[in-house]
Parts: sequence; C-alpha cells; structure tokens
Amino acid sequence: MIRRSAVVLGGTGFIGRQVCAVFREAGVRVTPVARGAPRPLDLAAADTGRLAALLADAAPDVLVNAAGRVWESTEREMLAMNAGFVQRLVDVVAVMPRPPRLVQIGTVHEYGPVPFGTVIREDREPAPDNAYGRSKLLATEAVLPAGGTVLRAGNAFGPGTPRASLLGRVAAALAADRAARAKGGAAPRAEPLRLGPLRSHCDFVDVRDVADAVLAAVREPASAGRVINIGRGEALPVGHLFDRLVALSGGAVEVVTSPERGGAADSKARWQQLDISLADRLLGWRPRRGVDESLLDLLAEVGVSGRDRLLDFNRG
Repeated sequence: MIRRSAVVLGGTGFIGRQVCAVFREAGVRVTPVARGAPRPLDLAAADTGRLAALLADAAPDVLVNAAGRVWESTEREMLAMNAGFVQRLVDVVAVMPRPPRLVQIGTVHEYGPVPFGTVIREDREPAPDNAYGRSKLLATEAVLPAGGTVLRAGNAFGPGTPRASLLGRVAAALAADRAARAKGGAAPRAEPLRLGPLRSHCDFVDVRDVADAVLAAVREPASAGRVINIGRGEALPVGHLFDRLVALSGGAVEVVTSPERGGAADSKARWQQLDISLADRLLGWRPRRGVDESLLDLLAEVGVSGRDRLLDFNRG
C-alpha cells in the first residue's frame, strides 16, 4: 500500500530521524515534529487542540510516534510522555475525518523479566517491572484498540545512540580518550565510568533496521491492530558487546560496576530474546545490519574510526 505523506513525532530524535530518512528515500513526504524540528512542538505539553490542529494541517497518510522519555527521566515524566501523550494522540486520531495509519514504537521492556533462555513471542502476557516498561505498555493498550500497529523494538543502537544509554556513554568516553591522545602523549587519567552490572543478555537491533520495519509496517494493512516484535532475534551478552565496542575503537576506558547504577531496568541480570518470525512472515522484514556495523557507525558518529581495527580482526 503506497503512502504519500507522513508525520513523524519525535522526528529529530534517535529513532525518529532514521524513520524520516527511510520515508524520504521511499518518496514519502515527511513532516518531522519535535521541539527542535522545522515544525516545532513540545509534544509533552501539547493538548488535544494543538495536536488536532497539527494533524489537520499536515493531513498525513501515516502517523509515526517515535517520541518518548526513558534515559534520565522520572517515572512521572515517563508516564506523562509515554502514556498520557499517546492517549491524547489516539483520541485526536479517532475523530479525524480521514485517520492516518498509526505506528507506535514500543519496547521489549514491556514484556518484563523472563527466565533465561526464553524466546519471547508477541502473545506473551506483558509484566513490566520498571517505570519505562509500564508507561510504554499503557501506550500499547491505547494504540491497539484504535487499529494502530505497535512495533515492540529491542534495544536500538547504532549511529546516534543516546549518550545517556550504556553504549552511548561508553562511546563518548572512548571519543574523549581518542581526542586526548590525538593531542600528543598518553591520555590523562579520566574518572572511571560507573555502570550497572554487565551480566544481562539483551536483544539489540540497529536503529536503521527499526526504521525499515516502520516502512514495512505502513505498507502492510494486515499489521493494523497488532504487536510485532522487532529485534535481532538473539540475546547478546551486554558485557561482550561492551568489550567489542572498546576493541573496535582501539581505545581504553576504566569501568566500575555497581548494582545502583543504570536505573531499575539495569539493576539485575536480564534475558531478552525476541521471536521475530512474525515480522518476517507478515512484513517481509529481517534485520540487515551486523553487530560490528552498528558499533562502528556508533563510533564514527562520535568521531572515532574503527574500520582499521575491524580489518585487523578479520585478518586474525
């Protein structure tokens, strides 16, 4: 199904800007909406009147919600943005003369803890145990009855990974190490990164693969009213991913781990492995980027080239 125009809420953010890029490449006219966008709007503060005016003016065929709060946010802020805003959005869409196709970016954290080794299917009963997962589940429960699609994404990474996230913090520290060394001599001793335990196994997916899934979903009418898992379908050891990022950078970073760091979602070992077979069958979607590609592009975004290191590893 061809869609001619789209509004992407949170269109300048980590996932939103990649969604905009994919849509533009497909010939879709895109209107990104965010505080810093050409179409500026503080979504958290926007009431139904302002949302209705925005959508009436843009008249989109597709409406993607890639906005949300997670890193360095309070539970109240998460509930307001991730749940309250989405409910207002659904209320507005419900009374539009020509409602757009609605796609919500959900999260694997809506499922909550599962036993190690579990492959998580879409029919698993969600039981989130942290504020982020609970707030995003409330959004899902608002979107599905309205006929929207929820793409329940794994932990997105790749170019533009937020600096408040685990991999984003590590990449920023490696960039600082590289910059210091480039000035000559050994880098000055930096404060160690204080992180939560790196014992979890999580399903990571490149942010550009998530954007590809959004385009696939809006092209497939049968995805309406459904939750669809979007991930790699693998549980990657977080500690090994951290080690690989450091190795590809050729740099060094000192880490101190403690259970108090990282928030509720990271305070204990977890297992996340999504079953992505529905996305394959229904959308014809599978992840295309390898882990090293995602990590290298994350490093490049912060000014660290790791391509030479990858060649060395491949030769070895």
